Amino acid sequence: MLNKWKPFSFLAKPHVCSLLSSLTFFKPSVSVARLVEEEPSLSHSPKDPVSEILSGLKKLGFRRFLAGDYFRNVVLSLDQLQVDKIINSLRVESPDFAVVFFDLMRNEYRFRHSRFSRFVVAHVLAGQRRHEELRFVVEQMLKEEGSGSAPSLCELLLNGFRNWDQKILVWDMLAFVYSRFEMVHDALYVLVKMKDLKLRASILTYNSLLYNLRHAYIMWDVYNEIKVAGATQSKQTNSIVIDGLCSQSKLQDAVSFLRETEAKGLGPSVVSLNTIMSRYCKLGFTDVAKSFFCMMLKYGLLPDAYSYNILIHGLCIAGSMEEALEFTSDMEKHGVEPDIVTYNILMKGFDLLGQMGGAWMVIQRMLDKGLNPDVVTYMMLICGHCQNGNVKEGLKLQEEMLSRGFQLSALSYSVLLSSLCKIGQVHEAQVLFYEMENHGVEPDHITYSILIHGLCKQGEVQSALLLYKEMCSKSIPPNSRSSGAILLSLCKNGMVLEARMYFHSLVMNDCAHDIVLYNIMIDGYVKHGNLEEAVELYRLITEKGITPTTVTFNSLIYGFCKRRNFTEARRLMETIRLLGLEPTAVTYTTLMNAYCKDGNLRCMLELLQEMHANGIRPTHVTYTVIIKGLCKQRKLQEALQLLEDMRIKGLNPDQVTYNTVIQCFCKARNIKTAFKLLNEMWLNNLEPTPVTYSILINGLCVYGNLTDANKLLISLHEQNIKLTRVGYTQIIKAHCVKGDVHCAFMFFHLMMEMGFEISIKDYTAVINRLCKRCLITEAQQFFSIMLFHGISPDQEICEALLDAYQQCGDIISGYQMLALTIKAGLLPRR
Repeated sequence: MLNKWKPFSFLAKPHVCSLLSSLTFFKPSVSVARLVEEEPSLSHSPKDPVSEILSGLKKLGFRRFLAGDYFRNVVLSLDQLQVDKIINSLRVESPDFAVVFFDLMRNEYRFRHSRFSRFVVAHVLAGQRRHEELRFVVEQMLKEEGSGSAPSLCELLLNGFRNWDQKILVWDMLAFVYSRFEMVHDALYVLVKMKDLKLRASILTYNSLLYNLRHAYIMWDVYNEIKVAGATQSKQTNSIVIDGLCSQSKLQDAVSFLRETEAKGLGPSVVSLNTIMSRYCKLGFTDVAKSFFCMMLKYGLLPDAYSYNILIHGLCIAGSMEEALEFTSDMEKHGVEPDIVTYNILMKGFDLLGQMGGAWMVIQRMLDKGLNPDVVTYMMLICGHCQNGNVKEGLKLQEEMLSRGFQLSALSYSVLLSSLCKIGQVHEAQVLFYEMENHGVEPDHITYSILIHGLCKQGEVQSALLLYKEMCSKSIPPNSRSSGAILLSLCKNGMVLEARMYFHSLVMNDCAHDIVLYNIMIDGYVKHGNLEEAVELYRLITEKGITPTTVTFNSLIYGFCKRRNFTEARRLMETIRLLGLEPTAVTYTTLMNAYCKDGNLRCMLELLQEMHANGIRPTHVTYTVIIKGLCKQRKLQEALQLLEDMRIKGLNPDQVTYNTVIQCFCKARNIKTAFKLLNEMWLNNLEPTPVTYSILINGLCVYGNLTDANKLLISLHEQNIKLTRVGYTQIIKAHCVKGDVHCAFMFFHLMMEMGFEISIKDYTAVINRLCKRCLITEAQQFFSIMLFHGISPDQEICEALLDAYQQCGDIISGYQMLALTIKAGLLPRR
């Protein structure tokens, strides 16, 4: 039986019916002919209201009849099928009246139309090219129908509207709105049906769908369909594809696609070039981004503020502030006014370099242009000063913000409070904390936690507890989250004694009911080597009747594993099951890692089998531990097979996993496979870390070809790929051992240029190796560089040079070195 419509007042909210009700109202297989032939189902009315209404509309006119008493009485009893017949009849005789009647029933009487009526009106609107109204009708229908409704709606269109005029516009709008609502599968279904009917979708519909799928490879299927369908591609189409490729980290493919479209006569758009520029800047390749900016000018495209802001941001992140300022000037020369975003970007650049003077210069420029700092500007200034330890200036800015009518957020106060606590000005932080309320800002959990942590760090635990009680009294009830944040902060900072005192106060005040708090404290004890206290706290949990969780046992197992007490660790794993809990991947991985360090590969693999048997899915960390264990046993092929197994099971190896295997192959002198694994990382969109390259350089230096190591390091340097300090020291030591002082000098200077801090150990390693090769002159050069940079010699360097001078018979230099040794307060051991 059809659901009856219920009247609503004009201002009432629309009634939302379920999808099931909609399917009950109108079955997709019902045709228009059947609708017209069916009799009304109103049992209480002797006359057919449909005929009466249609007759009344003809005799009295549309407005007069609808305002009459008959319609007002009969409208309350109309069901969907009757309204369908009225709208369909009006569509034939007067399409405009069909739309008006449809809107009247929906807007004034809150009537929920059937799918059929909506499609009838949609076809009328399509025929009159009233696209916005057509879109609105379809949107309202799909909001009610929801995801997965495409098959039934398409069946209705096929059965009931196959030969109707303007059907292509309705089909196209249906696909378009599905796409806009991110119901991608429904949109694809509609497009497939359109293709079967030889109906061509518009480029707007394709673009919308393309945009939703731009993060997935299926994007290409839609793009190819656009070409096959013969739809005219727009610059927006190409921009979406380029955006998709960039978001998938396929930047080179995006550039190739841009060139292909250029060759076909479709020049690039500002949006496309902005997307590519933005991606290159994010990767640190600002120079490449600039070349695309030049391409924009070459094609006669006018860069917008966003184009300039992309490059300026990239230059600021790279620390090239002078060039960033030049681009800002160029921006103005080309008639593009820098906006508040531009100036905030410049400020952030100076902030990152710790150059607050430059940030203030930007502020002055902004003021000269008639732009006023916004909240973001002030926040960056406050954060910049606080990060540089200049809290006083940060507080001045806070006062200025208040004087200008800006409302500081709790976050702004948190930054200032944290900075004051870091420099030990906890009492000043307390004063600022209580000023918050005077300015209408309520302290939250974060602000309270920061100040409590600061007080604890100063040893003022009682004051911290008083503040906690105050927090409870100010409508911020104590809970595991707020208490846990405080406790966790204390434990992470190594303040276990203060954490214990704070935790004890929670227990005494009956505020420690949640196992989460006990878990934090147990983990804190374990991480700081106090396993006995952790076990004692676990016993307290059982005495109080608090149910431990798997996290509780994980921390205890970790503690026993650190002490290599595998028996107790295994017993705790059994206890987990006895309590009706299940060990997690973390539980198994913790124990497996301990066995790995102990060299017990058999027990480690047994645990893996046990995981599978218990239906516990290993994580990528679990596999990394196993791979590390296999590599330690030189089981290289098994390690490679496990890498492949990870991918099959949907687990992506991370950089740590690959670094482990690469290092193992380097030690096995299989440099070729190590580099294959590097290429595999790139193919899997996994960017190698500086550690990855350092492992490869070390492998080439020790087990491979030093020339190849040189080429690799220089290539990485040219690509602006950062290495670890170890990567440089490894190749320097290798050249010293070989006696190639020129290369050693070159890489040493390169390491200094990269901003690495050179320690006495670095100089000692180089000078020792040169002395062993009897390269005294070169060792002396390094020694002079060390002194020039203000690094005082240590006993080891002095003795190495003294021994070298003695072996070479250079008595004069030996005496000079001895004098320098004594002057430095060092005495030779012999």
